[in-house]
Amino acid sequence: MAEVITMPRLSDTMTDGKVAKWHKKVGDAVKEGDILAEIETDKAVQDFESEHNGTLLYIGTEEGGSSPVDSVLAIIGEAGEDISSLKGGSASSSIPEENKTEQNVTDVETSKPVEKEEAASADIPAGVEVITMPRLSDTMTEGKVAKWHKKVGDTVKEGDILAEIETDKAVQDFESEFNGSLLYIGTEEGGASPVDTVLAIIGPEGTDVSSIVSGGGKKAESKPAATASESKPAATPEVNQPSAAAASGERVAISPLAKKMAEDKGIDVNSLKGSGENGRIVKKDVESFTPGAGSANAAKPAGAEAKPAQPAMNFVQGEDSETPNSQVRNIIAKRLSESKFTAPHYYLIVEIDMDKAIEARKEINSLPDTKISFNDMVIKATAMALRKHPQVNSTWHADKIVHHGNINVGVAVAIPDGLVVPVLKNADQMNYNQISASVKDMAGRAKSKGLKANEMEGSTFSVSNLGMFGIETFTSIINQPNSAILSVGAIIEKPVVKNGQIVVGNTMKLSLACDHRVVDGATGAQFLQTLRTYLEQPLTLLL
Repeated sequence: MAEVITMPRLSDTMTDGKVAKWHKKVGDAVKEGDILAEIETDKAVQDFESEHNGTLLYIGTEEGGSSPVDSVLAIIGEAGEDISSLKGGSASSSIPEENKTEQNVTDVETSKPVEKEEAASADIPAGVEVITMPRLSDTMTEGKVAKWHKKVGDTVKEGDILAEIETDKAVQDFESEFNGSLLYIGTEEGGASPVDTVLAIIGPEGTDVSSIVSGGGKKAESKPAATASESKPAATPEVNQPSAAAASGERVAISPLAKKMAEDKGIDVNSLKGSGENGRIVKKDVESFTPGAGSANAAKPAGAEAKPAQPAMNFVQGEDSETPNSQVRNIIAKRLSESKFTAPHYYLIVEIDMDKAIEARKEINSLPDTKISFNDMVIKATAMALRKHPQVNSTWHADKIVHHGNINVGVAVAIPDGLVVPVLKNADQMNYNQISASVKDMAGRAKSKGLKANEMEGSTFSVSNLGMFGIETFTSIINQPNSAILSVGAIIEKPVVKNGQIVVGNTMKLSLACDHRVVDGATGAQFLQTLRTYLEQPLTLLL
């Protein structure tokens, strides 16, 4: 029975998706876990895995084309199966991509075949591949090379990380799809270039690519009297240098998505056991992996320790110095300015008695394999309070207010470039251990720029905590489209009045910034009252 694969909704704001690349063509055998295509959304480009076994019978959206969410993307079934009723009678999309040419493209004004691409390809030597700056999000117009993992002259294998590309959304690893030598780098580390301009050129060692780059850029230096027999031994040390699984010359059989997930989680791919065809490692193998005692210190992704947090800055006393803005810093400036100038902010501040919360945390952390922070307790209490006050868990639109059914709490995390907000989905349904583990994992990956785009979207409320820096009180700018953000200060030991007596107590100040278009003053105050009750009487969270 044929299975209809529809265009997936990969983000909350996605209405249609663009097929950046097909990894299978019509007629190919497909296994569960195989990467079918790379789908470009309004946030990022994501691998799309097959959940079925069979033959790819039909492609509904060609490479480079777009289609609405839930429309037919592909059909998988048995070879020769009749699928005319499933694809709506259109057979044009089932033509294999390699059988299509540019000869059918015509110039609108002259009605003559467009030969520009064919002419250009004639100038490219055999075996040479031109790599262009990829479009990694719909809003991306240029990309910045945060780091090169290869230099001109290095040997490159399919699947090797060429560079880290910084967009207006996040930093993403960019893999090579070709084998050869890196002949040319079009954008130096720290530099930016427009989408679709030449990023790099890969091909046989010593190939002259000057006609492609038109003289500019960094070319590989030809080795004296280089021959095919001499070039192979020279390339061998380069291949053996990386510590990745491909170091032995044989690549581990692993899907691109599974490889990326393993890198994000710090899992050595050599410790994974594949359940796919011929032992291939797929997504579910990474998700179900449990580190043993021998893998506690799983290897970090190659280059992680050497990654610079910021461009080097050499300050000279008495002179001004400049640091170019990163893409992350630019987008933070844009979004916070929009929030501050469009949403009418007001602030509510309350002081919390934390004595019982301190006792409760001590008892909880006395349990085996349990260690939670006060921030975890605040997140849990906040999520539960939002369930009781749905107006605070809402979003303003021009003609309506959307009341969100899920409680998705964004947790502000400081990174060298500024601030990111990873999201805890359905935080009200998570226990303390789940909240603690998720916050630690995402905060760690945020600082190493390892978060995925979909992990930073969909928040309905945000929490910012500067208490660990000794800050007692502060206010935050609302992280739109949220309507409120909670600022958490430090726990301070000071004299307080209890039962008419001055005693030593522990207090913490919370500041709630609200969008007055959505959250009225009384509504915000009632939310803080509930939150105060949960923190001052932790047992009430169980009721």
